[in-house]
Amino acid sequence: MTEKTPAAPAHDSLDALSYEEAREQLVAVVGRLEAGGASLEESLALWERGESLAKRCEDWLEGARKRLASARDAQTDPNADRTKPQP
Repeated sequence: MTEKTPAAPAHDSLDALSYEEAREQLVAVVGRLEAGGASLEESLALWERGESLAKRCEDWLEGARKRLASARDAQTDPNADRTKPQP
């Protein structure tokens, strides 16, 4: 009897993953899918995990975009603190 490896670690909470961790796991999932050899059930579980990891990465990147936009807005705001160096 062959032992099945879980497609996605159950203990990993996506909310606790950093961008780098989520991306690393996503790369691993894609590698396993591209390598083939997984059962249909395992492939579907890997696909679902990959979709969740991709969403987590997108959420991180969207948060970073918002922070950058906020920082840019603060620099161009005439009421902003004038002690900050202007580019």
